[in-house]
Amino acid sequence: MDTIRIIFPIAVALVAILAQISVWSPRRLWVKVTALVTITLFLPVAYISLETLLSRPKPVEMDWASENLTDASVLAARIDEEESIYLWLAVSGIDEPRSYVLPWTEETARELHAAQQGAEREGSDVKIRRPSESGEDDQEPMFYAAPQETPPEKQTATTGPQVFQRSASNR
Repeated sequence: MDTIRIIFPIAVALVAILAQISVWSPRRLWVKVTALVTITLFLPVAYISLETLLSRPKPVEMDWASENLTDASVLAARIDEEESIYLWLAVSGIDEPRSYVLPWTEETARELHAAQQGAEREGSDVKIRRPSESGEDDQEPMFYAAPQETPPEKQTATTGPQVFQRSASNR
């Protein structure tokens, strides 16, 4: 939602500049009125299109803002065979999860399925490597089961065992 609060006012400012240019240009009256009507209709259409895009998954190749993203946790995935792979990712440094769509390939779908099974066996999460660079490196799989976190080391007692001593008043 923060994106709309930034992009829409910029769009309104640009449209206002175009409106000023169209009003003050040396054109016929009907051309000026047509320009103003078009600009007036543009604003609700732009707002509705931005609102609609919020609920749609973003294609991974269009995620220019996360170029330095190395890996993310896959919170949920849905494979639509022969169509797309939909992912819900938790990206470090970003508070809310992001929705992405990958083009469907059999190899990617198999990697995701294998990583999901491995993560279920190990009790860990599914991770995705460089989601913005899908398919560029065939050496490493895109999806993998995260290794289990090592449990914290047990604290060793520096003193001997504790022994209960009865007090004289309890006898």
